[in-house]
Amino acid sequence: MKKKKILIIGGGAAGFFCAANLDAEKFYVTIFEQNSDVLQKVKVSGGGRCNVAHACFDPKELVQFYPRGTKELLSVFHKFQPGDTMDWFEKRNVPLKIEADNRIFPESNSSQTIIDCMMKEVQNKNFEIKTKMVVTDIIAKENGYTVLTNSGEYDADYLVYATGSSPKSSKILKKLGHQMVEPVPSLFTFNIKNEMLSDLMGTSFTHAEVSIPALKMDESGPMLITHWGLSGPAILKISAWKARELADLKYKFDIKVNFLGIDEEDAEKLFKTFREENPKKTIGKSKIFDITTRFWHRVLWISKVDLEKNISTISAKELQMIIGNLVANVMSVTGKSTYKDEFVTAGGVDLKEINFKNMTSKILPNFYLAGEVLNIDAVTGGFNFQACWSEAWLIAQDLNAK
Repeated sequence: MKKKKILIIGGGAAGFFCAANLDAEKFYVTIFEQNSDVLQKVKVSGGGRCNVAHACFDPKELVQFYPRGTKELLSVFHKFQPGDTMDWFEKRNVPLKIEADNRIFPESNSSQTIIDCMMKEVQNKNFEIKTKMVVTDIIAKENGYTVLTNSGEYDADYLVYATGSSPKSSKILKKLGHQMVEPVPSLFTFNIKNEMLSDLMGTSFTHAEVSIPALKMDESGPMLITHWGLSGPAILKISAWKARELADLKYKFDIKVNFLGIDEEDAEKLFKTFREENPKKTIGKSKIFDITTRFWHRVLWISKVDLEKNISTISAKELQMIIGNLVANVMSVTGKSTYKDEFVTAGGVDLKEINFKNMTSKILPNFYLAGEVLNIDAVTGGFNFQACWSEAWLIAQDLNAK
């Protein structure tokens, strides 16, 4: 039987995982990557440790972490979910571990382990990896495709399109007949200029709550003050779920921040209890809430309360100011910043045009799509990679069955 040719366009997580699962007896496989290095996002993920997946093993629960793709990914995760990802890597001598927040990392704490494992799988099958390959056009023929690149033309029986989100790849897909949902940034931090935050970079809060009143949206979780404003899971989750609406607002909107994650009444109760038990303490030295001393002093300064003031002499009006600044602080967001190097977008190929049984295009024959080129994205925590692994695995299974 004559071997068929598969061209995988995109040397990222989805492209490589697909190649790693293809049958070398049946196919000649070539991966095209436009950059000089493959698997670049894998390398920088999780601060260079690679957040491989998330320990959520129930597909119904798992899909809830995807602002776009919730419905479509359910069947995909029923066939390949984080437990299968762990099993796949462990069978190839890459043990993974689940951390306290349920994120999954290699035990080595190095993304290079994941890269080496996939490279080895692909090289062992004698598949070809071509870097610095820029695809300029794709021409559909009667039995396959001709791919035009910066270094010549290549023919293929099957195409796997896993380019990530780039305007160039979007243009090619449009020309081939696919509908594209305009991409907008998804995971980003909020730029805020506010005296409450200035010079407190690195201060973190375990259980913050953030809401965007204009969009009737709120999220909770850890939060971090950065050089630019606010970041951390609470902010990133809200940026993912409201990616399109925030783009429409041109990233200018108000947020209400609860640094303590408890309501006004409870905060007041904690304060009054502490005051009764420590009537002689100065307010500046009172450790009432689970926040750093520096941040507490900032709250008092903003509330115009003298640090040396005795806690028993704090007036009702001053108490309201302090509590308000802690649990109902309204701040203006004036822009966004990319979260670390993990640039994720909402947008891509319209999901109505994809058959999620095998990730084939409903528009083009023998044409598969996976990864960020689709209008699917997730919150931070290993979910975006899991979608790549699952989709790529499905493609490989479908091709291997041919």
